[in-house]
Amino acid sequence: MQIRSILSELELIAPLSLQESYDNAGLLTGMPDWECTGVICTLDATEEVVLEAIQKGCNLIVAHHPIIFGGLKKINGKNYVEKTIITAIKNDVAIYAIHTNLDNVLSGVNQKIAEKIGLVNCTILQPKPQQLLKLHTFVPTQQLETVRSALFQAGAGAIGLYREASFGMEGIGTFTGGAGTNPTIGKPGERTAVAETRLEVLVPAHLQSQVMRALINSHPFEEVAYDWVLLQNTQADIGSGLLGELPEPMEEKGVLQLLSTAFSLSVIKHTPLLNKKIHRVALCGGAGSFLIGKALAAGADLYITADLKYHEFFDANQRMVLADIGHWESEQYTSELLVDILQRKFPTFAVLKSGIHTNPVRYFTGG
Repeated sequence: MQIRSILSELELIAPLSLQESYDNAGLLTGMPDWECTGVICTLDATEEVVLEAIQKGCNLIVAHHPIIFGGLKKINGKNYVEKTIITAIKNDVAIYAIHTNLDNVLSGVNQKIAEKIGLVNCTILQPKPQQLLKLHTFVPTQQLETVRSALFQAGAGAIGLYREASFGMEGIGTFTGGAGTNPTIGKPGERTAVAETRLEVLVPAHLQSQVMRALINSHPFEEVAYDWVLLQNTQADIGSGLLGELPEPMEEKGVLQLLSTAFSLSVIKHTPLLNKKIHRVALCGGAGSFLIGKALAAGADLYITADLKYHEFFDANQRMVLADIGHWESEQYTSELLVDILQRKFPTFAVLKSGIHTNPVRYFTGG
């Protein structure tokens, strides 16, 4: 099996087009047409993880964080990034990063965090705008079902929990084929009138190219009339952060203890407790200070994230509890998520979770 087959499955879950503009998700080293000998899943692709992959006979590392984030002008081993890249290239190890695109899907990093603390009724905290398009096209009514089915098969027609949604309006289309044309209906040089249906379907932006191919391949006309409209509607399953509920309200200290146990935490940084029960919980794996306002607006009693600065703790405004559980700690189960995704699709293939502890942060608790 080629590496590209594995990456294609990952990108069905978290398309690269959903990554943030500053990110560098995708294949960072290696070739997609290499035969894959095994996969190691990890949060960070460090040199130690590359050596682990070599030792275990795996030539693909799937990491959450991109080892190459900014530009590299030289690769001479002066830091951990360059050492990792040199080791990977010398040993033909491919490194693939699935970062903010996995953060930005409902079934991704944040859902895994929510599962660990038992949240229910989970939704995206900040839906990502401009991720929906509307396709208008005109199809001979007799061939409508063929074209419509092809568009649905390519991923068009999804809205919320519904699939195969479309709108059609019948009318009469006319055309006259010029010299060199071979019209499906009518003859060149003669004006032809055809019963047509104006077909409209919603299309997730990341599926635009494959839906376009399906339209061209299934449409009976030599020249297909169509247009795309960018919608302001949001998609409920794409965006940043997550909002959910505890099955039953809990005391604040009880929730902090739940976090400590679920994520094996030795310390939790948090704002003063408010002496009220926690029911609605917002969260964002990794650095999530940009969503504090959204969590407040959503009525969250608790917002779980990481990498908060001193003054950002004040932004809770004594209206909710802010809990900083650490960057690695919040995302540690991403490796488990990636293994689950790949093992479901490739149950007989070697998909392993890295045994390397990549957290660069340590906590001194005294004693």
